Amino acid sequence: MIFGLFRNFLGKNADWYLEQEKALRTTPHKVPLLKNKTVILETNLVASLPQLLRRLDELGYEKVLHIGRFGEFAHRGGIIDVFPINSDSPIRIEFAGKHIDSIEYIAIESDLPRNEWEKIVKRTLQKPLTDVAEGEYLVHLDHGIGRFAGFKTIAIDGEDLEYYTLMYAQGDKLFVPKDLAGRKLTRYVGFTTPRVHRLGSTMWLKTKRRVRKDARKFAEELLKLYAQRSLVTRHAYVKTSTELDAFIASFPYEETPDQNRAWEEIASDLASPHPMDRLLAGDVGFGKTEIALRAAVLAVANGKQVAILAPTTVLADQHFRTSEERLRDIGINTALLTRLVDKKTQSKAIADLASGKVDVVIGTHRLLSKDIVFKRLGLVVIDEEQRFGVKHKERFKQMRSAIDVLSLSATPIPRTLAQSLANIRPVSRLQIPPAGRKEIMTNFGLWDDDVVKEALRYEKQRGGQSYVLHNRVATIHTFAQELRQLVPGLSIGIVHGRLGERALIDVMHQLRSGKIDILVATTIIENGLDLANVNTILIEESGKLGLAQAYQLRGRIGRGSTQGHAYFFWKHEPEGKAALRIDALRDATALGAGWDIAMRDLEIRGAGNLLGKEQAGALNRVGFNLYAQLLAEAVESLRQEKKNSPSVSSGS
Repeated sequence: MIFGLFRNFLGKNADWYLEQEKALRTTPHKVPLLKNKTVILETNLVASLPQLLRRLDELGYEKVLHIGRFGEFAHRGGIIDVFPINSDSPIRIEFAGKHIDSIEYIAIESDLPRNEWEKIVKRTLQKPLTDVAEGEYLVHLDHGIGRFAGFKTIAIDGEDLEYYTLMYAQGDKLFVPKDLAGRKLTRYVGFTTPRVHRLGSTMWLKTKRRVRKDARKFAEELLKLYAQRSLVTRHAYVKTSTELDAFIASFPYEETPDQNRAWEEIASDLASPHPMDRLLAGDVGFGKTEIALRAAVLAVANGKQVAILAPTTVLADQHFRTSEERLRDIGINTALLTRLVDKKTQSKAIADLASGKVDVVIGTHRLLSKDIVFKRLGLVVIDEEQRFGVKHKERFKQMRSAIDVLSLSATPIPRTLAQSLANIRPVSRLQIPPAGRKEIMTNFGLWDDDVVKEALRYEKQRGGQSYVLHNRVATIHTFAQELRQLVPGLSIGIVHGRLGERALIDVMHQLRSGKIDILVATTIIENGLDLANVNTILIEESGKLGLAQAYQLRGRIGRGSTQGHAYFFWKHEPEGKAALRIDALRDATALGAGWDIAMRDLEIRGAGNLLGKEQAGALNRVGFNLYAQLLAEAVESLRQEKKNSPSVSSGS
């Protein structure tokens, strides 16, 4: 357990805590574990605000805009709000220069009960790198880049402890205790082979100093860019409306605490006079679409039009089918624009958009065409953000600089991860599954006809349907015929990317209506499908899929209260990066692991050109993870300097 000790607020365990504090101050060697997991603060204490922020980060506390649950902290100017994990109430620490001026309780409660919070903390706190392979490069915060050489057991005070062993230049070795590895060690993520120096030299300190300087320069450029954006203003939205209240009331499920929080953050963005650019990240089925639709309703209630951009015709059609009735019931006019919509209907929809008769339009890339003109476009929702390029997303911003943008993703792309880790782009995360959701039972192994037959028949017997993924268009019909012979009596449909879109939609409607027992498909089913009755998926050559892609596919099932079953097969044992991807899937069984999967995918694939060519050299010298941390520190430091600098008065 991580302790956060704050003097003057020790409660009924004050005596015990004070004993521990005395031991920490006088004989710290007797309480080494407690020392590494403790913060002691008191009023009038000389303290560094940046160091406290970093310490909270090292302890695993998560930085948020406004604290609302255990293990979070927020920072505004000289004030830090912390919700200690060993306290039922958060605390506000206010600095006056280099001193702590006051420490006070804040009268709010965690939006999660402690037992629920403990379920998700395993995913949010940085974990030891237990799956690291020998020979892999790791970055130690204090000593630099070394190569992992396995674990070593060392006897300390009569106790056998296991240590990470890192090899440095000229045979130097570093032993890192497992309980510190989560805070001190990260994988090296870059796209070159890193330099390894000797231990004890000044090279790593000099490297960090140079990279910190580069990060500060980049941070200055970013803040300049955001300062320019902040000059753009629009009318602030009124946060409540009759339409919004009615729409929220029509939601047939109970919101999760994360959904409530995300909605408050987005509504606050829209109530600001500056355009929103926020990412809403969460696993499939965790309620991203509902939050996005609420934002759309709020925008319409404030006199704006909304465009919802989906990566595929199937997903756009699904969004339209599931939202059109609820929106129509509260007086909001919708339209669908894809290549499947007939020309006459398209022409009317385009004209109605231009005249303002259509409030919400849902579509694919068709919405980016030059003939699409909006009368009062205010909000763009980009679903499955990772499927769109930067040019696609910038197209809307070019139309009008004051447009609000809300992007949705289960497994964010590397650039988005970089922005979020560096505290550049605001992110709302949905980590708590809806009530009744169960972890998907996942199996791995060689393709086995008997296992396939049993899995498909079992799903049929319990009244459900199945996906079978065969990701080669040239052989998909032959594969489907072999499957028919394996499970005679079960109806099989086929979809793939070369299928005409009309035929594709028809097959999906047949699946939705229950006329198809098994859908044989390529990865075209990866994004957005929401079919509660499909609860088994079999993937033929899983080792050839990307990690985020495989995770998305598994998320296509188990959307309701029915137990989902996923089977990841292969014809030949995966090796190299394919094996790492499979191992990552094995580890990511918990619901809500999409963000972790995206990070692991980044580690496996390498950082690439995440932040631009100018930053590539600096990033490679320390790895993506540490660079993102240094960039975040630089951004925060510059913001503080700007706040603390005396304003220039022009006189009167």
